[in-house]
Amino acid sequence: MAKVNKTKYALLGILNHMSGSGYDIKKVCDSSIGHFWNENYGHIYPVLQRLEEEGLITKEVKQNDGRPAKNIFSITEKGKEELDKWLLLSIEKEPIRSELLLKLFLSKDIPVKNIIELINGIREDSEKDLIKYAEIDALLRSGKVQVDKKSLVLWLTTISYGKQSEDAKIKWCDETIKSLEEIKDL
Repeated sequence: MAKVNKTKYALLGILNHMSGSGYDIKKVCDSSIGHFWNENYGHIYPVLQRLEEEGLITKEVKQNDGRPAKNIFSITEKGKEELDKWLLLSIEKEPIRSELLLKLFLSKDIPVKNIIELINGIREDSEKDLIKYAEIDALLRSGKVQVDKKSLVLWLTTISYGKQSEDAKIKWCDETIKSLEEIKDL
């Protein structure tokens, strides 16, 4: 089965919440779905062009005083139908591709202290991510973000997934470091 370009659906989903320029879309991606879905400008603009060609979005050229014109993209009814259709499909199983696990698996000739340093770095990153997730959770619950109740519940659910994933990663790091400490002299 051919691999489906999910950027198409990420952009349609963002445009289903708001119209905006490619820059605006990238900012929204970075501040929301960027915690679990990465998009870059080099990928966004060609996909926006294809979405427009397919009639899934429209582009309005907005003139700005003394600045270059700005393309504002909006989702069409056809785009909403395409997004809804995709949202109802089963999730494709993603192959695991972890540089961390690959390095661990292949590190038989690396000193254990270096491996422990690597794992400690992963643990520290997870702790920082937990703090970010807690801040986002608090912001969403504060009422300062105006969003409908269903979106709020769905967004909080993604934050919960992130927090639980980081908690699990920290637990794994602690267990791994303990196991590595036991073989430190080998």
